[in-house]
Amino acid sequence: MQLIAVLLKACATSLVLVALLYGALFAEAAFAQSEEAEQELAALQEELKARQQALQGNKADAEELQSVLEESEKNIGAVARRLNNTKSALVDNRAQQETLTDRRNELEQAIAQQQELLGGQLRTAFISGNYDYAKMVFYQEDAARFERVLTYYKYLNEARQKEITQFKASVTELEQVNAQLQVKAQELTALLSDQERQQNELVARQQDRQQTLVKLRSKIATEEGRIAQLREAEQALVEAIERAQRASQIPQELTGLSQDKGKLLKPASGTLRRLFGKRRQGQVRWKGIMIDGREGSAVKAIAHGRVIYSDWLRGFGLVTIIEHGDGYMSVYGHNQALLRSAGDAVAKGETVALLGQSGGQSSPNLYFEIRHKGKALNPLQWLDI
Repeated sequence: MQLIAVLLKACATSLVLVALLYGALFAEAAFAQSEEAEQELAALQEELKARQQALQGNKADAEELQSVLEESEKNIGAVARRLNNTKSALVDNRAQQETLTDRRNELEQAIAQQQELLGGQLRTAFISGNYDYAKMVFYQEDAARFERVLTYYKYLNEARQKEITQFKASVTELEQVNAQLQVKAQELTALLSDQERQQNELVARQQDRQQTLVKLRSKIATEEGRIAQLREAEQALVEAIERAQRASQIPQELTGLSQDKGKLLKPASGTLRRLFGKRRQGQVRWKGIMIDGREGSAVKAIAHGRVIYSDWLRGFGLVTIIEHGDGYMSVYGHNQALLRSAGDAVAKGETVALLGQSGGQSSPNLYFEIRHKGKALNPLQWLDI
């Protein structure tokens, strides 16, 4: 019995030792698992932190690229505006040269006629020059006939003197016209040189813009990012309108657009895209329309008014906003160049900008809105199209 008791006691002791051993092993395993979990958690936190930093970096890069895009498109606008002025000067120069050339031809014909007339008068004077006036006076030959001859010579000399004066004036004017033509030809050469230089600069600026645009699009590749950009752009437009309205004083003669509904001028030539109200991205909808056209073509005011905003705006590029009175305004975006400044009065049909692709567009078009007291209206119901 004692032996059995000793054996039982030994078994119990062994079980306790085994239990303690397993407990130690389990504790060690639990500790290892806990440490591994903490390591995994720390690694996950580091990954999340890295992602957050990357997102912030992308956002910072996108902001920086937006600034670069703004500067690039403003530079393009400045060059395009100078190029447009040069083209206008070229047209004026050629018109002036044409007018001067026509005048030169008229003067040459007049001089030829005057030369012929003077030649005829001189021949007549020569033929009639056989009279000896002294003899007629001293010898009292036919006094009446003598008086008629004197009167004839008087009129002949007066006519000749008049023709000579006109001839001299025509020759002098012809010399002046030829000198002006020479000056205009030199101006034309300089203008053509300026045009070529400005055109090359415009191409270079556009290439820089394209590189910036590619980088910017790579930073905003997700739908969420694009939606956020659209919302930011729309908010920027609303805020720009509000600031411009607070800063401007609307003339009393501007009475709005309501009387011209359906008769307003189409702001640009090209293919109309009826976008108003359609889904743009996510829940963002179009507030206006687009007109696809030729880059550098005219963007015209739909009605008379006053420019209250003329600058670059995120998402819309180079923008002109015209106030028409009674809370009505028209918005012209994606322009290549702005030709009117804030405060300028504009007439219906006046060119206020050049059609382009600013604001990150990939092809030239005009983005156009009509708003009344801040609310976007469907332009298709207001334009004569």
